[in-house]
Amino acid sequence: MSQLDEIMVRLDRLESVEAIRSLVTAYAIACDEHDMLRLTSLFTEDAVFTSPNGAMVANGRDAIADMFVETLKIRGPAFHWTHDVSVTVDVQDPNRAAGLVYSHAETTPNGVVSLAAMKYFDDYRREEGQWRFAKRVINFLYYVPAVEYHTGLNSEHRVVIGADRLAADYPESLSAWQDFHRTHVLPGELQQG
Repeated sequence: MSQLDEIMVRLDRLESVEAIRSLVTAYAIACDEHDMLRLTSLFTEDAVFTSPNGAMVANGRDAIADMFVETLKIRGPAFHWTHDVSVTVDVQDPNRAAGLVYSHAETTPNGVVSLAAMKYFDDYRREEGQWRFAKRVINFLYYVPAVEYHTGLNSEHRVVIGADRLAADYPESLSAWQDFHRTHVLPGELQQG
């Protein structure tokens, strides 16, 4: 590979990472604005959206659109913002990439002001020059009514969706977390802050 070819590959990779960061931001904006045309355009036709707790599961762009219509019908004003976005472009196929996105949201499901912390595990695919979500897995650290925030993190069941209280998707399920607590925390001992 010539030096110019290497530079072009590196440039494409940098431009792809920036385009994917913009994709992640567009998702947050579309959710907040209830812009279904924009939101659905961000996913490939065969995209998958899922969550470990099973609260959000859809296969295919049309099913994802239906899922979000139902979600947004009960949600008033919201604000999503992303923090760390880590993207790795596939060296074997520059039209594929994977990412990890940390984010927060302030939402109002059924008029209840709520706070959420999430991380997304994403697969991206470039089609006709456009990066889209091929797979998006949302993991909740918490999703609680704002009035419960001060105590909500101390409960394993800190994901409140409607009348359901679900176990958080992380960190308790992570092997590193479990190993640390098995090694360094006495049984019955709980860290507070």
